[in-house]
Amino acid sequence: MTKGVYIAAVEEHSGKSLIVLGLMNAILNYLPSVGYFKPVITVNDKQEKDPHIQLILKRFNMSISYEDAYGFTGKEVADRATNKSDVAVIDALIEKYKKMEDQYDFTIVEGTDYMGKGVIFEFDANILIPKNLGIPVIMVVSAENKTVEEVAKFSIAAYEGFKKGNVEVLSVLINRAREDQLPEVAAAIRNYLPQQTILSVLPEMTKLNSPTFREVHDSLGAKALFGSTRHDNPVDHTIVGAMQLHHFLDHLKDNTLIVTPGDRSDIIIGALQANLSRHYPRLAGILLTGGFEPEPAVSKLIEGLQTVAPISVVPLGTYDAANRVGSIRSEIYADNTRKVELAIRTFEEYVDLKALGERLTTFRHKGMTPHMFQYEIVKRARRQKRHIVLPEGNDDRVLTAAARLIEQDIVKLTIFGDSNEILSAAKRLGIHLPPDKVHIFQPAESELYPEFVDTLYELRKGKNVSREMAHDLMTDGSYFGTMMVYKGIADGMVSGAINTTQHTIIPALQFVKTKPGIAIVSSVFFMCMPDRVCVFGDCAVNPDPTSENLADIAISSAESASFFGIEPKIAMLSYSSGTSGVGDDVEKVRKATEIVKQRRPDLKIAGPIQYDAAVDPAVGAQKMPGSEVAGQASVLIFPDLNTGNNTYKAVQRETGALAIGPMLQGLNKPVNDLSRGCTVVDIFNTVVITAIQSQTMK
Repeated sequence: MTKGVYIAAVEEHSGKSLIVLGLMNAILNYLPSVGYFKPVITVNDKQEKDPHIQLILKRFNMSISYEDAYGFTGKEVADRATNKSDVAVIDALIEKYKKMEDQYDFTIVEGTDYMGKGVIFEFDANILIPKNLGIPVIMVVSAENKTVEEVAKFSIAAYEGFKKGNVEVLSVLINRAREDQLPEVAAAIRNYLPQQTILSVLPEMTKLNSPTFREVHDSLGAKALFGSTRHDNPVDHTIVGAMQLHHFLDHLKDNTLIVTPGDRSDIIIGALQANLSRHYPRLAGILLTGGFEPEPAVSKLIEGLQTVAPISVVPLGTYDAANRVGSIRSEIYADNTRKVELAIRTFEEYVDLKALGERLTTFRHKGMTPHMFQYEIVKRARRQKRHIVLPEGNDDRVLTAAARLIEQDIVKLTIFGDSNEILSAAKRLGIHLPPDKVHIFQPAESELYPEFVDTLYELRKGKNVSREMAHDLMTDGSYFGTMMVYKGIADGMVSGAINTTQHTIIPALQFVKTKPGIAIVSSVFFMCMPDRVCVFGDCAVNPDPTSENLADIAISSAESASFFGIEPKIAMLSYSSGTSGVGDDVEKVRKATEIVKQRRPDLKIAGPIQYDAAVDPAVGAQKMPGSEVAGQASVLIFPDLNTGNNTYKAVQRETGALAIGPMLQGLNKPVNDLSRGCTVVDIFNTVVITAIQSQTMK
């Protein structure tokens, strides 16, 4: 079951508040603990707080603080987009939402209001946010002032936008349709939606759209004269009081606002008398124009009445004021019980709550976005802090990454190098390496050095390593760091920003060694594409693996994917798909695929298969119809290092994908290698995955 749902309007004034109110009320009937979160709020100059948040928190007496109920203001998001730091916005929203997800049984997330200037940006945001939160969408469309054909075209286009963005739409709600349009609108849209997508068409509710007298008063900046306790009166109709009284009275309806010049005493007195009469409907109020207030004698008469409709005055002309009243868009406020209850009743009457509940219960999020992946791995690493060794303390990238790791309280670190030089470099870089969280020393000066020399000698003397050689080797950061991991003093090591892959891996192969049942050490990259995360292996270690080696790599890579929350669907890559090609290279991959099937029949695997058939659903269906892997592979195994290394770098550079790794797999304890062209982010992420690896090896 999903733990959240995103209410996404696709235009302004869609009536989204009705949907949020109705859904919140429905879910609270089944779950005791429901959260509410609005990622981006719109607050204008007249508002201190977002009215939607205030409505939900107050109506349902929620214990969530106002500050915890939202992520950013629209201005903050726009500023960050301008400064190209929108990635940080998504990361922050994920973190805030996940905290709420952990605290509540279910969370309703309300999308943007389309009240800003960037409508296209807001539509994109309403795709990007639920996609990265990993929750489905309820899409809300307004039918107001649209023909049936326009509603259908608009709805289908919006639905396709979510589908293209890989966001699942559980339900499409068409709001504010004319009563006579309901069946026709439903019929026009139904055939374009998957059968499981719930379609509901809700009618225009005049009483929900009608403003209160207070909204009219505040919107026009009026001055209150009488009846201020009745400002919550609904304004369902508006009439200009310009005709003679006997004609004017014939036009009164329930909840009518009268707009009339302030010097029309006849209209004012006649309207108030009508409000008291059982033969005339109840007034919403009177808005006096021209800045004229009633004469003293008239005011005295009004003050003496037992019941007075609200009366306010504005400096505007009569027709200008009437036009302004007609353009007011009403909101639903928590204090307006009548509107709140009507919204909930409307939702319950026109939405199939049982079907919607079943869809929410059975929804399973497919795939994982890069932002979700990075959030989850940092969260997992922080859950059980590990001690990681960084041997290359003379590299600025390593020190900068170390400072970020410590600042976010993810791991404990040991850094090799001259402490004075490293602390001077930290000062130059403007970073902080607190001594209680970062241990800095030279291997040869450590009190552990003699013990490590003896251990290395004992482990390797059968391989012609003398004690003098052990002394020399143990001054090397890779050997000393690997020995710390071997002895359990540290939990993992990350190196390779300066040193070669061989320099990093050889000590681990010599005495950390491989896990039982694993013949070779291999590597994977977590390739964070724009819309998914997949695993590439082996792109860093084995130049020309045999069929048996490829099978080992495939099984290890599938286990790595599964451990990091990615469902493994293995594609054994080749220049041929299925049985179409021949040649030694194809046969090697075909044999490797069969070995995996024999050793691990539980794994989903296809091979040989070409890259396009592995990742593109249309090509996969054409080249390997019926395959449960073709077109949706998440673990891609390359036939050799030449293909794998070039492919991962090409994908990384051409698509902008983030490549996390390489992560070595098959060792008894985690030692990971970096590319010498690595960035600070690469080092940060590799330390994080190393920490997570060590959690399972403890």
